[in-house]
Amino acid sequence: MFRKFLKVTLLPLIFFYSMAGVADVVPSNVMDEVKQIQTRWAQLYFLSEYKNKNYRELQELARNANRLSSTFPDSAEALTWDGIVLSTLAEKKGGVGALSLVREALLKLEAAEQINPTVLDGSIFASLATLYSKVPGWPLSFGNDKKARYYFKKALEVNPDGLDINYFYAEYLTDNDEDALALEYVEKALNAPALISRPVADKGRRQQAMKLRKMLISS
Repeated sequence: MFRKFLKVTLLPLIFFYSMAGVADVVPSNVMDEVKQIQTRWAQLYFLSEYKNKNYRELQELARNANRLSSTFPDSAEALTWDGIVLSTLAEKKGGVGALSLVREALLKLEAAEQINPTVLDGSIFASLATLYSKVPGWPLSFGNDKKARYYFKKALEVNPDGLDINYFYAEYLTDNDEDALALEYVEKALNAPALISRPVADKGRRQQAMKLRKMLISS
């Protein structure tokens, strides 16, 4: 199970989620910084010219995300992206040393859930689902298949046609040998509305979905 956590992409989370549905009460300067973190995350995660950048760049992004969520502790958006970046940092770090990072990511996402669980088109639920499905279970960590499935369903209730959530649920179903159902959801991902304001994330996620679809059809 721990090997699965090391091998399979976490978030992506993370990262990658729509900015639609942001509450009007969120200060504009907070959302400007959230968008900057989101954009930088997509570059580091999806673009080949950034993927091999020094690990320190992702650490710097994590520090910026933490600074923002610490400055605005009532912003579910800032906390969510703090959790997403931490999850990605854990993926890059790997090994037992990553477990403290995913635990910290979980705490940030749980805090965001308490404030406003449906912001960012259900990305809090999707991120929690992915964490619970990818990290090791007890006694190493908090991985829990039952909780993962619960949060995937919650995310799909909020955003049933979203590219990211349908892709991640398809990946989860594949990991659990539910290939026929996984193919249905990966098709939904590929037919999801384009993320017009986030072309890098849109292209990268669709490439991942097409790769998963090809694997499911050939298996």
